[in-house]
Amino acid sequence: MSARRFIINSRSIRDGYASFNGDLFNHIVRVLRLGTGTPLALVDEQGINYNAVIDQVDREWVVVKISGSQPAPDSPPAPRITICQALPKGDKTELILQKCTELGAHDFWLFGGQRSVARLREDQRQAKLERWNRITAEAARQCGRHSIPAVSWFPTAVEVASACSHELRLLLWEGERRQSLKSLLADHGSPAAAIVVVGPEGGFDPQEVELFSSRGFLPVTLGKRILRTETAALAIAAILQYIWDDF
Repeated sequence: MSARRFIINSRSIRDGYASFNGDLFNHIVRVLRLGTGTPLALVDEQGINYNAVIDQVDREWVVVKISGSQPAPDSPPAPRITICQALPKGDKTELILQKCTELGAHDFWLFGGQRSVARLREDQRQAKLERWNRITAEAARQCGRHSIPAVSWFPTAVEVASACSHELRLLLWEGERRQSLKSLLADHGSPAAAIVVVGPEGGFDPQEVELFSSRGFLPVTLGKRILRTETAALAIAAILQYIWDDF
């Protein structure tokens, strides 16, 4: 049986050993019930692979011994795709984070849209961010990808637009009638980084559309049907990965 594979942070390795607590400890020891002597396959955020074996297990920590490493494969980097999602209702956020991680999103920017029904209070922010980042970490482990997408929070569209430096900026807007995603991508090469803004259930406020357009975001339509916010995020992630040959 092949060794179980886990994503780690390179900073956890020191003097030929690596130690883990928290979620990774729980997954290795309490969920999978792996014990001393079990071989593991580890990969860090740079794509470097490590051969390891569990050396020690205690109540809160697991220590593994590194026996060798292989450099990251030399392949051209795919465009980095940021899914920028206006906060939706209920558990839709978790669905978007999980599935778009599987589909290869580089990171996530969540923000409070003017028409977002759900709201994130300041006293909830840290706990929510920790949970959202755990979801992307678990999804990355499940699908076997080398990196864990980070989740960031922005109070409004203004902060999103101000922070953006992506080469290609897309706005999925149900009000766009002429510019299709297909024709727009045909006129653009493969960018180093792209960001796609998806509105909440009620769509974008006209002021948000004006703001994003003034900051270089290109409004596009996915076609005749109006997709649910969670469907739109998954659809655009899959389409861009296919167009840019990551699928």
